[in-house]
Amino acid sequence: MIKVHSYESMGTFDGPGLRLVVFLQGCPFRCLYCANPDTIDVKGGTPTPADEILQMAISQKAFFGKKGGITFSGGEPTLQAEALIPLFKDLQSNGIHICLDTNGGIWNEKIEELLKLTDLVLLDIKEFNPERHHILTGRSNEQTLRTATWLETHNRPFWIRYVLVPGYSDFEEDIRALGEQFGKYQNIQRIEILPYHRLGVHKYEVMGWKYQLKEVKENTPGQLEKAEKLFKEYFEKVIVN
Repeated sequence: MIKVHSYESMGTFDGPGLRLVVFLQGCPFRCLYCANPDTIDVKGGTPTPADEILQMAISQKAFFGKKGGITFSGGEPTLQAEALIPLFKDLQSNGIHICLDTNGGIWNEKIEELLKLTDLVLLDIKEFNPERHHILTGRSNEQTLRTATWLETHNRPFWIRYVLVPGYSDFEEDIRALGEQFGKYQNIQRIEILPYHRLGVHKYEVMGWKYQLKEVKENTPGQLEKAEKLFKEYFEKVIVN
């Protein structure tokens, strides 16, 4: 069984083309700006047979076209790597393109096997500076950066996704440090700059949680433009999403 939080049909945000997005339950990170705090608790979600997800993807395959497919997001989908492996194999055999949206923060043999079955990884790098990353997520970024290196050395295509949070992840020196480390990687197909938003704030209120970034305002066009220019010094394809 796979613990599913929710689905989005015909998604255009999480990977190329039109996609069925499966949001899975459970996440070890505690990102201050998390838009889906209701996916964090590993005890939540709906236990779902893998075949049910497979049939859903097959039924929507006609809409995917040449670029689309299925994306597993969360939460953190690699927490359920063992359960996902047979499903990924079945999706592959049905010719369905697979994206995995991950923070790359945990690692074991099952996750390694899962990544080898994934067509495109959307790697969320929250911050390059380790101290600032810990403030933002409550966790270290060491494994996330190692995961990026693993993807490169194993010739696995990936995108880097970077949420630009004013005062938390918009430091020029950190973006430059990220560019210096990964700018020459051949398997990074694009950088996605994701503007900071407050769309999930109402969920915190419903859950009785305190939203920590109440004072942080959404990005100005100038802030996004500056970050885009910085990333373009190191990477060929940079998109502000």
